[in-house]
Amino acid sequence: MSAAGAKAISGAAFATLLLIALMMGANHVAARIAFNHGADVATAVVFRSVVTAGVIVAILLAQGVRPVFSARHKRMLPLIGLLIGVQSLCLYSSVARLPVALALLAFNTYPIWTAFWAWAVYRQKPERALLLAMPVILFGLALALDVFGAASGLGAQGQWARIGAGVAFALAAAATFGLALVVTQHEAADVDGRVRTATTMAIAGLVALATVALQGGFHLPDAAAGWGGLAALTFLYGTAFTIMFTVLPRLGVVGNSAIMNVEPVFALGLAWLILGQAIAPVQVAGALLVVGAVMALGLRKK
Repeated sequence: MSAAGAKAISGAAFATLLLIALMMGANHVAARIAFNHGADVATAVVFRSVVTAGVIVAILLAQGVRPVFSARHKRMLPLIGLLIGVQSLCLYSSVARLPVALALLAFNTYPIWTAFWAWAVYRQKPERALLLAMPVILFGLALALDVFGAASGLGAQGQWARIGAGVAFALAAAATFGLALVVTQHEAADVDGRVRTATTMAIAGLVALATVALQGGFHLPDAAAGWGGLAALTFLYGTAFTIMFTVLPRLGVVGNSAIMNVEPVFALGLAWLILGQAIAPVQVAGALLVVGAVMALGLRKK
């Protein structure tokens, strides 16, 4: 993901970015509903990825785009797709175990992972702004996750027994996503964003399909609410990407703007309204700290 930068955007563009963030947050709430009613993570990722890939391919065909891949692209695009497939499985696994907003907040540490992979793989030194933001992000995340169990009253050991697996999945998702971003920037940045998304979603779908096969088949919802959640997450995710690649370019906005990092805030409100998931005020403060720091990073002048 690349930030929109410091360039001012129109009201319509700003509203569109917020709409995408809302739909992405709602997609994860819908996923939790599906998981609560029999669907499993791999099944959800297959539905979401295949439908989204199909939508983007239809857009490409309608717009007459003819993709051309270099030898480097042919090597790297499958790797990026594999990473996004793993990231998708891990993030939904976290959503299935944690309050939705907390899963997304832990995932929002991906800028730190991006900097780490850029240094580890390409020997790029992290920017000063990121080094300053890192402790803020980590402190906010510690508050949001209630790492010492003060807000929950469980104590540190009890709290981590409850959230440990979900946090681990979210951080694994952040790490793989960060690596995918770094590889994309250095190896596939010149590929049309629509083409890159179509190939990435298709490969992510194949990764999830392989996972389905390993676990003995699809685990479909066992209640109408679960089917509604599965349909909603697929619709919301696919529609958000469609808007990203059809509407935003006309508005002069880079699709993956930092403004969309308000997604956990929307998820927090929706999860409270729909799922009854509530977190303590100190956790809300930590959540806002994480979101604010990540947005400040994305919106800084470069």
